[in-house]
Amino acid sequence: MTDMGSMKGTSPPWRSWLGIAGAALLVASGAIHLDLYLTGYRTIPTIGPLFLLQVIAAFVLAAAILITRNWVVEAAGALFAVSVLGGYLLSLWVGLFGFTEVRTAAGIWAGLIDVAAFATLAIAAAPGLPPVVDLGRRLLPAVAVASVVALALLFAAVATPKTQPVATGPDVLKARTVGGVNLLTDAKGLTLYWFAPDTTTKSACYGSCAAYWPPVTGAPSAGPGVTGTLGTITRTDGTTQATYDGHPLYTYVGDGSPGQANGNNLNLNGGLWHEVPITG
Repeated sequence: MTDMGSMKGTSPPWRSWLGIAGAALLVASGAIHLDLYLTGYRTIPTIGPLFLLQVIAAFVLAAAILITRNWVVEAAGALFAVSVLGGYLLSLWVGLFGFTEVRTAAGIWAGLIDVAAFATLAIAAAPGLPPVVDLGRRLLPAVAVASVVALALLFAAVATPKTQPVATGPDVLKARTVGGVNLLTDAKGLTLYWFAPDTTTKSACYGSCAAYWPPVTGAPSAGPGVTGTLGTITRTDGTTQATYDGHPLYTYVGDGSPGQANGNNLNLNGGLWHEVPITG
């Protein structure tokens, strides 16, 4: 009769290498999410703490896999990787905790790594399963199918993410007290920001930057309490962007509702972002 101890002793050598590779992939995924956390996600309510918890879990699971070489821990790592991918897909398609993820190279690479970690660790864990009806071998085709489905869902989500926040049209800008400071907001009450690398005639925020920081477009007008000089610049795509005291204006996807200023003093996309206080 074959017991679990003898199974462990006769585990194929490739299982050990797959465990090491899976642990490395978890570390890579955790490193990407740590960088995202430190460069902005930490300020987003709920999402920030979840990112930190995710980073810690990835590193702890990777260490546990390398130390124990246990199939249960490897299976836990596989489930963790696919759950991280699931959270990313939900955030892209429907939003998560009021936050909608934007399509970036870092997110796509993290998604691919999570798929690879799931497949690698699931295959590594399979030989350790109890030898009932050769369960481990029977699960291998299911792992392959699940990996292909996960890749297909990732590509579909990247190709068709939920509609991102669009640049607001010409509207009345408002004054709103946020954190004890009288700030400039758009018509919906969302805090507006200026970007340090911008000039009075040119925006430096395009591509993925503009996805995280949607420009305020159109010629604005001043609502009650709004002083200072309003104006516009022309972006490279021909659209008109609103300015305040010479600063092109943006909102931030990390602000899920009025009264938040999660983008203030963040160093992202090549420079510092600042909320816009009412002057004059």
